[in-house]
Amino acid sequence: MPYSFTEKKRIRKSFAKRPAVQSVPFLLATQLESYMQFLQADTPPSQRKNEGLQAAFNSIFPISSHNGMARLEFAGYSLGDPPFDVKECQQRGLTYASPLRAKVRLVIMDREASKPTIKEVKEQEVYMGEIPLMTSTGSFVINGTERVIVSQLHRSPGVFFEHDRGKTHSSGKLLFSARVIPYRGSWLDFEFDPKDILYFRVDRRRKMPATILLKAIGLTPEQILAHFFTFDSFTLAPNTGGYMELVPERLRGEIARFDILDKTGKVVVQKDKRINARHIRDLEAAGMKRIEVPEDYMLGRVLAANVVDPDTGEIVAHANEELTEDLMKKLRAANVREIRTIYTNDLDQGPYISNTLRIDETGDQLAARIAIYRMMRPGEPPTEDAVETLFRRLFFDEETYDLSRVGRMKVNSRFGRPDITGPMVLTNEDIIDTMKVLVELRNGRGEIDDIDHLGNRRVRCVGELAENQFRAGLVRVERAVRERLGQAETENLMPHDLINSKPISASIREFFGSSQLSQFMDQTNPLSEITHKRRVSALGPGGLTRERAGFEVRDVHPTHYGRVCPIETPEGPNIGLINSMSLYARLNEYGFLETPYRRVVDSHVTNEISYLSAIEEGKYVIAQANAPLDKTGKFVDELVSCRLNGEFVLMSPERVQYMDVAPSQIVSVAASLIPFLEHDDANRALMGSNMQRQAVPLLVAEPP
Repeated sequence: MPYSFTEKKRIRKSFAKRPAVQSVPFLLATQLESYMQFLQADTPPSQRKNEGLQAAFNSIFPISSHNGMARLEFAGYSLGDPPFDVKECQQRGLTYASPLRAKVRLVIMDREASKPTIKEVKEQEVYMGEIPLMTSTGSFVINGTERVIVSQLHRSPGVFFEHDRGKTHSSGKLLFSARVIPYRGSWLDFEFDPKDILYFRVDRRRKMPATILLKAIGLTPEQILAHFFTFDSFTLAPNTGGYMELVPERLRGEIARFDILDKTGKVVVQKDKRINARHIRDLEAAGMKRIEVPEDYMLGRVLAANVVDPDTGEIVAHANEELTEDLMKKLRAANVREIRTIYTNDLDQGPYISNTLRIDETGDQLAARIAIYRMMRPGEPPTEDAVETLFRRLFFDEETYDLSRVGRMKVNSRFGRPDITGPMVLTNEDIIDTMKVLVELRNGRGEIDDIDHLGNRRVRCVGELAENQFRAGLVRVERAVRERLGQAETENLMPHDLINSKPISASIREFFGSSQLSQFMDQTNPLSEITHKRRVSALGPGGLTRERAGFEVRDVHPTHYGRVCPIETPEGPNIGLINSMSLYARLNEYGFLETPYRRVVDSHVTNEISYLSAIEEGKYVIAQANAPLDKTGKFVDELVSCRLNGEFVLMSPERVQYMDVAPSQIVSVAASLIPFLEHDDANRALMGSNMQRQAVPLLVAEPP
């Protein structure tokens, strides 16, 4: 068996026609790196990043007592050495874990002092339970058995727009909806009903007109209309009729209800004629700033702002009121000259928000918040404090609402903002922008999102799943600590008297022992082990259930290319819900799958490699790995088969921007072991790649 002299690895002969540009990466990297980031065991406490265990501690501590006189602060954690090694744990039926100790400070304030002064500080290391360690092969030893935590593919936090495909209403009308999904916290949904009124609901509760939410965040009806509409300005004539400020573009496609004259009195558009592009050019050429309009042209329009009597200062008409003959008389009597109305048309500027405001009965900000309180807590009396607290804790409090870095990035990029960072809670702009995009969709502009696109689904790895579980345990501890902190100053307690590690140990034991994603490792042969660790499941807590999952979720999506294997998935009820990562796929910092491509410069393929996520990939023209190249790395053919936006197209070599790394990049480890895979039928290849994992090695395995 020949070995290479430098690395002492076996020399493997390749019979491929094309040399490999990138060797196959370390196949267990996802699992090992994820858990390393979770533990950060080798990093000194002061230099740890705010992720994994550190993030869980930071999110709970400091814990203050109800009166604020005592608080418990977190100073850092350390992991001890495991008492037994992996082999011994397996023999004795133990868990391979190391003890977690946290350094906490109990700070007690002085009651008698006039300004806040610290009376005493007690610092101590407290035992926080055992944390299972990952073996070098990416598995865990729990009670003597080897287990694997499968990664979970779930819907990314962020904002999503969709429609019901015409199924809700018998007329087949598309009802658009938007949903803001945080990493943890209340879901916020917006939806249109068949009458085109916009509603919102919190956590799938009873729906309410969406303008209530806008009023609750502090907008007045005038500001609401200003956000969603453009305005027409009118000057009233003393007796009847008036003048309208002319914006020629807005008249396109309308039928003239009166003769439109230019400055000289020449008719530009005759009555009852449809206004077309030529008429608009003529009006622009005539340089007209305003046109005379009859009274009935103004009737039925909707006021954009409150109209104030110039003499007395009282409000004659409110924003969003319809102009009627009586109101016009009132306006003229009050000596009002200038009015502004909202601009709507039947084609691409519907009056949805204006109609929603009309059915919304709340008056001011407090009334709107009380309405939301009544929806969330029916039957409880709304006191002002309770109303304020509940509304703030719904979307604007970091303790109860967390959009996460991914969610903030997705929200900002969906709204086309230049900066992808920001606060981890919702802002007023987020709510207004969500409604704006939704109204634009209803107006026929923009695209809805594809839920099965891998840019909208992200992978939660071991580290992240364990962190969530650990945080859940800490939350239980927090409640107990808060109650006992009141006694801490009187009874001279130490930190270890306050913290009970049982809830933490219990939640971690539950996760590693009996979670749906913690599975007994498939150890039939080496391939089945590796495949099990590279598995990606859509099931599990916070994911889908077999019964609810439809055909679309299970289907192969164009973005699976190079990220998730289209072949290897179980047959039966789990088909398409449990997938395998492709050979070269890896996770980026946000948890989205990315795959490598070679850069192409001026139709020359370079060996420079870029990893692209599903979102980035859509913008580029990508050639396939088997495109013929000459010795210099230039494309031979005049037209190259490429992918663009998930479609296969033929392109000239100059327009190609990237090229696949290897033909095996689209399939998983198991499928890539099948010789001449491209000649197989897909169904048989699926069975083959699943059955290789069940082959029992009868002899001592010997490398080829």
